[in-house]
Amino acid sequence: MSKLKAVFHYAASAGIAARLAAAESDWLSIETCDEEDEARLFELMAAADVLWHVLKPATAEVIAAAPNLRLIQKIGVGVNTIDLNAAQARNIPVCNMPGSNSQAVAEATVMLMLSALRRAAAFHNAARRGDGWRLDPAIFDQVGEVSGRTVGLVGYGEVARRVAPVLQALGAKIIYTASAPKAEALGEWRELAELLAESDVISLHMPVTPETENMLDAAAFAAMKPGAVLINTARGGLVDQGALYHALTEGTLLAAGLDVFAEEPIADNEPLLSLDNVALLPHVAWLTPQTFDRSIEIAVQNSRCLIDGGDFMHRVV
Repeated sequence: MSKLKAVFHYAASAGIAARLAAAESDWLSIETCDEEDEARLFELMAAADVLWHVLKPATAEVIAAAPNLRLIQKIGVGVNTIDLNAAQARNIPVCNMPGSNSQAVAEATVMLMLSALRRAAAFHNAARRGDGWRLDPAIFDQVGEVSGRTVGLVGYGEVARRVAPVLQALGAKIIYTASAPKAEALGEWRELAELLAESDVISLHMPVTPETENMLDAAAFAAMKPGAVLINTARGGLVDQGALYHALTEGTLLAAGLDVFAEEPIADNEPLLSLDNVALLPHVAWLTPQTFDRSIEIAVQNSRCLIDGGDFMHRVV
C-alpha cells in the first residue's frame, strides 16, 4: 500500500516536528511547509493527498496545484481561510476540529482580558525601559479588576463555556448573546444591542459569516458603555478595525485585547500597534502543545478514512 502524503502547512518547532514524526506510519507520511515558503508549498502540493491547513489561506490556486488532493483538514475550527467553493467543485471534503483548541483559546481569552484591564502592555514596556516607577499617575485611573464587572459573551460555544465559570469565580456578572438562549449557559441571555449597552467587558466568540462580518462597527462602538473593554480571540473580520481604533482613541473603549485581525499577518503600519491600551497576540491563542496533540490525533483519524472509508469527523463540506 502506498503511503498517503499529507502536507502540514505551518512552521514546525522542534516539539511540533517530533509530534508530526510520531504520527507518521506505514500508511502516512507528513511533510512540513513553512507558511512563507510558497515555492515549497506548490512543490509539495503537486503530490499531496491531504492538506493539513492552519492559517495561511488555502486558496483556489493552492487547491488547483494539487491534482491528487482528497482531503483538506483544518487544524482548528474556522474554515474562512479555505476556498470552500474550489474544494466543493472538486468534491474534496473539508473538515475542521471543533473543541480541539477550546481550552487554549479560553485561557488566552482570560489572559487578554486581565492584561487589557490591568494595562499589562504599558506596565511591561515601562518596566523594561526602567520607567516602571516613574509612570504618569493618570494610568492608575485606567486599570481595574474583573470582579464587579459585567462581562458580555458574544456567542456561547466551547470557548465561552470555559471562560464563563472562570470569570464568574473571579466575581464577574456574566451575560451572553447567541442565536437563542441556552439552557446550560451561565449568566443571562441578552439581545446583542442590550449586551453592548450593558457590558463592561465584551468578549467575541463567533465565526465570521456574511451576517457577522464587521458586526462591531462605528455604531456598535458608540452604543457601548463608556470605559468598556473589547476582547477578540475569535476572528478579526467580526470587527471594523478602523472603527475600533477610533473607539480606543476618541470613543467609548478604555482598552482592548486582540489575538486576531482583519488582515493577517497584521501590517507593520497598522495604527492599533501604536496604542498602549491594547494587549496583542499574533493569532496564537490556540497554540499550545496540548492543542497540537488533540489536533494531530483528529487529523490522522480523518486521513485514515481515505483508506478505510467511513464518515469523516466534523466534515464542513
